[in-house]
Amino acid sequence: MASIANKTTRLIQLFGITKVPMIWYCRPKVIEHTDERIEIKIPLKRKTKNHLGSMYFGVLAVGADITGGFLAMNPIQESGRKINLIFKDFKADFLKRPEGDVHFICNDGLAVRELVETVAKSSNRHNFKLKIDAIVPSLSPDIVAKFELTLSLKDKS
Repeated sequence: MASIANKTTRLIQLFGITKVPMIWYCRPKVIEHTDERIEIKIPLKRKTKNHLGSMYFGVLAVGADITGGFLAMNPIQESGRKINLIFKDFKADFLKRPEGDVHFICNDGLAVRELVETVAKSSNRHNFKLKIDAIVPSLSPDIVAKFELTLSLKDKS
């Protein structure tokens, strides 16, 4: 499990350096990555804080984005198909101020794997609404933010 998390962390870093510098700027680290679940941590540092000392909402959006996107990357790569990934929409509910390192958790891995299998057999675009929770485990197990992102996939092979 740790080796998969380390591999995913390196992939996120490479993607951030080469494609989306904002991801690199936030310094995410994969804590856990299995077929069912992914957990990514973004540290609360000077660069990721807002004027109130909590995590800036743009950084929270980056965390939700990469959590959902990288949950789909392994199944897409394993399919051997050229599947394009995009998010169709984004909904966020901010419940508490995240005043520590934020962990983003998505447990929709099996549903995403099924989605990729469906897309690989189709020429149509297919969507799935991911649910991602954000917590600050150093302070509390309570959810500080909830996200819903519609993952949209299409096979371009």
